[in-house]
Order: sequence, then structure tokens, then C-alpha cells
Amino acid sequence: MFLGRVVGRVWSTVKNADLSGHRLLVVQPLTPELEATGRRIVATDWTGAGAGEIVYWCRGKECSFPFLPVEVPTDSTIVGIVDTIHLNRAAKTEAARGTPPEPLPAAGNTPPARPPRGRHPRKG
Repeated sequence: MFLGRVVGRVWSTVKNADLSGHRLLVVQPLTPELEATGRRIVATDWTGAGAGEIVYWCRGKECSFPFLPVEVPTDSTIVGIVDTIHLNRAAKTEAARGTPPEPLPAAGNTPPARPPRGRHPRKG
């Protein structure tokens, strides 16, 4: 599934008969930080989303599943309206630096000791 913002709608008087009665909306794909990315798409609407709402949408054959038993000929469908988004920005920053976050030890357990980094100690 992908995030997007509804930026418009499509009116069509001539279309496939299975699309009759279904709304077609223009969606701008978004990153998790809600920045526009990629080209706008036309998606069928299963949720009743309105202009400016943040939605999540899917692509592929699964896009017709919300409309069963009718098989709607669609490449993308809005399947949900987003209420809130929570991001773990600290994890993203650490991943960008290339350092994975340290797991916290379980209560009562101590983490195993690490060997020193760099040169190996000399054997005597």
C-alpha cells in the first residue's frame, strides 16, 4: 500500500460499464514524511475520500477486490483514509548514519561483552 493525497477528481461520460457509479480521484503519491513523490495517478475510490485527504491506496489485481463480486477494471484503488501518521525519526536518522540502534537488554539480563574494536590484543 502507498500513501497519497487526493488532489482532484475525474469526470468521464464514456467509460467501461463496470466503472459506472464508481468515483475516480486524482491522487498525488506521498512519502511517509508527506512530501510529494512521483507522478499523479487516477484511482477508483472505495472509501468516499474527499479533496485534500491523505489516503492509502494499492496497485495491481488486488485493486478490484473491494468491489467484488463485480470485477472493476482498475489499476489503483483508494482503500483507506489516514487519520494520523507516527514516524520513528530517531530510527531513520540512525539508519542514515549506518549505525543500527542498540537493542535494550531484557530486565535482569546484561548484554554480552563486546571485544575491543580495532587491533587485536597481542598474544604474549
